[in-house]
Amino acid sequence: MNKGELITSVSTKSGLSKVDSEKAIDAVFDSITDALKDGDEVRMVGFGTFVCVDKPASEGRNPRTGEKIKIKARRVPKFKPGKQLKESV
Repeated sequence: MNKGELITSVSTKSGLSKVDSEKAIDAVFDSITDALKDGDEVRMVGFGTFVCVDKPASEGRNPRTGEKIKIKARRVPKFKPGKQLKESV
């Protein structure tokens, strides 16, 4: 499912127009992104939890040349599915 299909599905299930559904979806995504940027976690009971995890610097290899490269420390988002989501899938 891509974003357009998600908008259509939300519009159909909620009775909102596609424009309003797109605004609502964008607002949800923006809110999750802002919370993760601030270092907060987003917990939706039954669905799952979004968190940011700090990855330490590491050493990797260029797959073409085999040359060692340094990978910078970084923050990455992670999603842990909730119990209801796991059971329904």
